Amino acid sequence: MQIPPERLDQIAHRFAELEARMASGTLEGEAFVRASRDYAELEPVAKIAAEVKSAREEMAGLAEMLADPEMKAMAEEELASLKATLPDLERRLAIALLPRDSADAKPAMLEIRAGTGGDEAALFAADLYRMYEKYAAEQGWKVEAVSIAASDIGGFKEVIANVTGIGVFAKLKFESGVHRVQRVPVTESGGRIHTSAATVAVLAEPDAVDIQIEDKDLKIDVYRASGAGGQHVNTTDSAVRITHLPTGTVVTCQDGRSQHKNKEKAMQVLRTRLYDAQREATQGAEAEARRAMVGSGDRSERIRTYNFPQGRVTDHRIGLTLHKLEEVLAGPGLAEMIDALIAEDEGKRLAALAE
Repeated sequence: MQIPPERLDQIAHRFAELEARMASGTLEGEAFVRASRDYAELEPVAKIAAEVKSAREEMAGLAEMLADPEMKAMAEEELASLKATLPDLERRLAIALLPRDSADAKPAMLEIRAGTGGDEAALFAADLYRMYEKYAAEQGWKVEAVSIAASDIGGFKEVIANVTGIGVFAKLKFESGVHRVQRVPVTESGGRIHTSAATVAVLAEPDAVDIQIEDKDLKIDVYRASGAGGQHVNTTDSAVRITHLPTGTVVTCQDGRSQHKNKEKAMQVLRTRLYDAQREATQGAEAEARRAMVGSGDRSERIRTYNFPQGRVTDHRIGLTLHKLEEVLAGPGLAEMIDALIAEDEGKRLAALAE
């Protein structure tokens, strides 16, 4: 997909404008933050656009040199080299210019819940959480648990965590769905392979201006926490349940010993869920089209299988199988899978634009 020369000039002009504004020293507060964000987003695009423009101009110059017998051989060689590299540059630029999900740059709320399979499903949910922790560490992100409901044998019935860093939602959003595991459970004496599942939901976290919640729309209950945690959880009303009355959304948090902290975490989860519902409602047909790119986006859809006896992981949406289960669970293999999903999404969106 070839980008018109005028578009290259527009990108260069816009980037030069931003550079001048950033260097002027006149920007403050929100204006500086906004300009910095725009600059960071446009810089890689402007760099590729400049490379494309330079390559095109060089090719035009070499084409003229073909008429000179003394320069023809050298010009042909360099022209062949440029013709081989320019299509990749053009594709990279086209991908960089694809419309972005407005939430791509946001942090994310990661929610993992044990599905069918009892204790084994809870153990698998814990395995998935550790996998994302390791992947996040490789990306330079920070993972902070917001709420954890542990099972009796060390698994997680449910875990909710906040993931912050650069490009978090853009990379993790394809992880939403049902993850299936096939392995011999530690509790299985007969050596039979069991199939269990856990659901993963990745929700973009809103900025303060993205979602407004009024106090009158909230019903807040406090109660005594239950479960592990010693004597304290049984004697203090530290657990918090928040109900958003207009939507009926209910969020609970009882992990912390402080009622204030639990309320803060519950509000964070509530804002994220309401923002996710708002995005689904407002994007409409656009959201439907994007979901069609890589799977349905339905969180009840089975997206991936982790087969321990065969040491493989298969992503069913793109038909990718990696025979490196341990690497996937350790982080690097997951990066390979996520990169493949992003590439598939970008390729399909490029194809859709070309139609």
